[in-house]
Amino acid sequence: MEFTAKKIAEYLNGEVVGDPKAKVSKVSRIEEGGPGSLAFLANPKYEKHIYETDASVVIVNRDFEPAKPVKCTLIKVDNSYQAIAELLEMKEQQKPSKKGVDKSAFIDPAAKVGKDIYVGHFSVISENSVIGDNVKIYPQCYIGENVIVGKNTIIHPGVKIYHDCKIGEDCIIHAGCVIGSDGFGFVPMNDKKYKKIPQVGNVIIEENVEIGANTSIDRAMMGSTVVRRGAKLDNLIQVAHNVEIGENSVLAAQSGVAGSTKIGSNCMFGGQVGVSGHLCVAGGVKAAAQSGIASNVTKEGEAIQGSPSLNAGEYKRSYVLFKKLPEMFNYIKNLEKEIAELKKKI
Repeated sequence: MEFTAKKIAEYLNGEVVGDPKAKVSKVSRIEEGGPGSLAFLANPKYEKHIYETDASVVIVNRDFEPAKPVKCTLIKVDNSYQAIAELLEMKEQQKPSKKGVDKSAFIDPAAKVGKDIYVGHFSVISENSVIGDNVKIYPQCYIGENVIVGKNTIIHPGVKIYHDCKIGEDCIIHAGCVIGSDGFGFVPMNDKKYKKIPQVGNVIIEENVEIGANTSIDRAMMGSTVVRRGAKLDNLIQVAHNVEIGENSVLAAQSGVAGSTKIGSNCMFGGQVGVSGHLCVAGGVKAAAQSGIASNVTKEGEAIQGSPSLNAGEYKRSYVLFKKLPEMFNYIKNLEKEIAELKKKI
């Protein structure tokens, strides 16, 4: 579909600077924009591209003032990043919605399914599971016994949800994700072998959660592993048994959280952050990529870095010294030699 800059500005409550009749029919990155495309500028480090882009329309923040002439029409909004997200969501909603159950799918007679669902090829919905209205289950998914999936949730191909788990409304679970696999629970025995501890709990995913591809969330030994509403997990994340991830917390790829750890709300973890077991991390904590959290973080909103992690400011100051250790070591060795030579002369 084709839209004018004026129509887009009206939808976003924005201001047109340039040609209000400029038309766009696709979206693109600003550095790749061509005629008829819509781009956006949110990060100042990409500003140079706005003077070179061939995009017809670019969405910018209201306080943006070009340092030199631009070819494109601008739409000024309060937050350009949020604005492009709204437009992309609108574009997605215009796609045809899949409905119906493919012939090769299997739904147990004892399962309950809602209205307007989609179940793709070779997917399985097991006994006593409850699937809400408008749920989409793409091909080759497995829904175990007694699973509950809330309305409007999307389950992408190859997802496996083990028995007794609960998935809230408006969630998105990406391909290859495993929810409810056994927690890593074993007891060392006298003969140095390990005895498996049955994992009899479940996983609860609250509403509006998104879980990335190939992420694993283990069921609790007892009780529940819980991902609270609004949380976003990236690809390739491990969430161990009895973990709780707070509301609106976001974890980037390859992060891992060990058993029984509680992560507060609105936390932000960079890639490859590791968290030891049986810890509490306060709300709003920001952990830089590859941080190793080995003890409780009690200060809300604190930024941490390093492994083992410490306050980000302290880490940066320590790192300056760490880089100088070889130089300092050589300096000390030279001092030792000088002192030894002086002692010989006494």
